Amino acid sequence: MIGIREINLTFVGIFGMALSAAFCDIAWTRKKVLAMSGGIASILLLQGIFCFTVGSDITEELYPLITHLPLVVLLCILNRKCLWPTISVLTAYLCCQLRRWLALLIVTVFAGGPVMQDIAEMVMTFPILLFLIRFIAPAVRSVSQYPVSMQCQFGLVPALYYGFDYLTRIYTDLLLEGVLVAVEFMPFVCSVAYLIFVVNISKERQIRGRLEHTQTILNLQVGQAVREIAALRESQEKTRTYRHDMRHHMQYLSDCIENGRLKQAQGYIREIYSEIDSNRVTVFCENETANLIFSTFAKRAGDSGVQMHVRAGIRKTVPVSETNLCVLLSNALENALYACREQREKGREGVIEVSAFEKKGRLFLQIINSCGGNVVFDEGIPVTNRPGHGIGVQSICAIVEQYGGVYTFSEKDGRFILRILV
Repeated sequence: MIGIREINLTFVGIFGMALSAAFCDIAWTRKKVLAMSGGIASILLLQGIFCFTVGSDITEELYPLITHLPLVVLLCILNRKCLWPTISVLTAYLCCQLRRWLALLIVTVFAGGPVMQDIAEMVMTFPILLFLIRFIAPAVRSVSQYPVSMQCQFGLVPALYYGFDYLTRIYTDLLLEGVLVAVEFMPFVCSVAYLIFVVNISKERQIRGRLEHTQTILNLQVGQAVREIAALRESQEKTRTYRHDMRHHMQYLSDCIENGRLKQAQGYIREIYSEIDSNRVTVFCENETANLIFSTFAKRAGDSGVQMHVRAGIRKTVPVSETNLCVLLSNALENALYACREQREKGREGVIEVSAFEKKGRLFLQIINSCGGNVVFDEGIPVTNRPGHGIGVQSICAIVEQYGGVYTFSEKDGRFILRILV
């Protein structure tokens, strides 16, 4: 015969399974909704069969096998993952405590009994379920996007509570008997969870501070990159202007020669040549930004006695923005030029070799430069204790990670090698 307890068992089953599905990060298509609905109906039918055959007490003891395990398997199939569906079910089980405790509070206030508790739990089932789905489920689902370690930390308390509840309330009477270890266990878990939360918040704050600092540096460098590009384009425009005004220069020189002012003409020619040469942009590839940067650093390298060889096959459009391309190339070449200048100061050869090309919509950049062979790496990233240095490497890493690319830093036989794929 169906009693109030059996009906309440059906209510809590619907509550837990619906909440588990809401907590699980699943794109709910019509097919998946039908599959989930059919799964819930099948599990409820299985519960009913056990209630009629073995009774509600044994059914509650078998709940992990006839309800939770099938539910986890169903959600794993729909989600195509294993960890988060399991955490979703455990978290939903923990939330069942809300309706149980509120019902106990009502029973205590009105001096009721087990029947009142079952009725109170059923009455509060759907309002609490709707509240949790509307306001709590989105935040819970967002945790599924965190790293696995964070997901495990999130699921630790629900998992411990699940084991505690079955061991002390369903399979034994340790909690009702007032065994101190059982009574104090969940407060202990809450204390540990709180301390872990405080530590994690502190770490997150430190990481956020470093990210904000890096973002500030990147913003400054992007601003500087924009100004450098504008200055280089202005220089290039001046060169175009000189070429456009060439007939005026020729007319002036012609007048000087006709009037016998040869030295004045020669001085004018040298002046014009010097101005044009100082603003000359060498064409290395189709991309204007890359040409401007390569030309600028080639001139700076030449002025420092450093050899710079560029092989570039970059098209007009690249998979990164103009400012990010400028920051990448400028920082990489600045670091390479700095290392080569140090070598020149020690009487050694300074050489920079640049290779850049596109393949299958990805940009590959390799810069090899002379170095002293004393580069210090921390987890594959070159580090330095020189004030003001190291920011360029952080900028390179941040931009490459922004595009989901790959970077490697290495040193071999006195040569530093940077490879970037974005």
